[in-house]
Amino acid sequence: MRAYGAGVLSALPIPGAAADFTLRIQPVTVELAPKHHVKTTGYNGTAPGPIIRVQEGKTISIDVLNETDIEEVVHWHGLNIPSSVDGSMEEGTPPVAPHSSARYTFAATPSGTRWYHTHVTAGRNLNRATYTGQFGFFYIEPRSEAGDYDAEFFLALKEWDPFWSTQAGNGDSLDVAYQRFSINDRSLGFGEPLRVKQGQRIILRILNASATQVRRVAFAGHRFRVVALDGNAVPAPQVVDVLELGPAERVDAQVTMNNPGIWILGATDDHDREAGMGVVVEYAGQVGMPTWQTPGRAAWSYTVFGTQPGETETAAPIPLVFRKKFVSSHWQDKWTVNGKQFPHTDPIRVNAGNAYRLIFDNQSDEAHPVHLHRHTFELLNVGGVNTRGVRKDVVMVAAKSQVHARLLANNPGPTLFHCHNQMHMDFGFMTMFQYS
Repeated sequence: MRAYGAGVLSALPIPGAAADFTLRIQPVTVELAPKHHVKTTGYNGTAPGPIIRVQEGKTISIDVLNETDIEEVVHWHGLNIPSSVDGSMEEGTPPVAPHSSARYTFAATPSGTRWYHTHVTAGRNLNRATYTGQFGFFYIEPRSEAGDYDAEFFLALKEWDPFWSTQAGNGDSLDVAYQRFSINDRSLGFGEPLRVKQGQRIILRILNASATQVRRVAFAGHRFRVVALDGNAVPAPQVVDVLELGPAERVDAQVTMNNPGIWILGATDDHDREAGMGVVVEYAGQVGMPTWQTPGRAAWSYTVFGTQPGETETAAPIPLVFRKKFVSSHWQDKWTVNGKQFPHTDPIRVNAGNAYRLIFDNQSDEAHPVHLHRHTFELLNVGGVNTRGVRKDVVMVAAKSQVHARLLANNPGPTLFHCHNQMHMDFGFMTMFQYS
């Protein structure tokens, strides 16, 4: 398992151009383990793609070369940038035609752990969109980096070889299942381990790059000190045994290396971890087989990382109601926002400079990782518990539950809102925010 820290994307200018970075969308083969190869689409010959690392506020240009036979687009997830370069065709970003190129130019803000990925529709084609290897880290270095760690590791959780399946208890609706699993580009037990030394304090920048799956992650023999969610520093860092990430969420966690041995960091789901979603962490001078320890069933809550509210938020409310429409057995469910499926949803109207209270009202029996492009929102209430100070761009809204969030409308332009479960998004779960 490579540490996925040395493969930082560097400038690769094309003739006649002077881009800071170049991404090539092309077929790749990922060797998860000996004799276990996955053919997919990735960036620059790898999946995940190379890490893009820039300083906060720097204006950069990225050339994207589409070397496939279908149109594509790259979304810069979590960045506060104009609609024209955000990488969403619904917002007006032009697609990159087959065997052509496009240049994206923008200022890299805000700081923290961001990422980039394809943003096209898959529908029933599981060889498209976020089911593929088109994803990578985009780390924006803060102007004043604390640097209070000795080693840094970027870890992307990913499933491979998706297929359609029916799940018991879901009305026989079609769902997506997977055959293989990895952290970055290797399955557990293959590739290089994460090598550490006793006494180090490391930072793990963890991304759930799944198209559809929520993940719980533990680190045998160790605990996580969560310092940022979706790349944004939390006001009240906490030490926890288990991390939980919906699709597209990121967690930055410090770990003190105070328990020498050879350990496993990976999914708490035994089947998926044993099928590959894990990585070996090896202390210097230690030998033997890696150890896994099953963690307790600790609850995960965003609210523990926030502060108690000092005053009532009085911003204008915007209700966003999510419902499921069962279509038929062995078929995909449809999804609605405020009673309608995209592209027939009513746009959400906002005024630049105003604050709003977003009310994510999930009336379905499934949890949803909802994402608002080009903005960061602050959590106010999660499942009836008040909080302040936790800023995110994706939030998991539990089944039959509500999350309230404060949005400052400070980035004018068409703005996409959707569930980051690819299947839900493809079958109706999207709408647009429009600035008046």
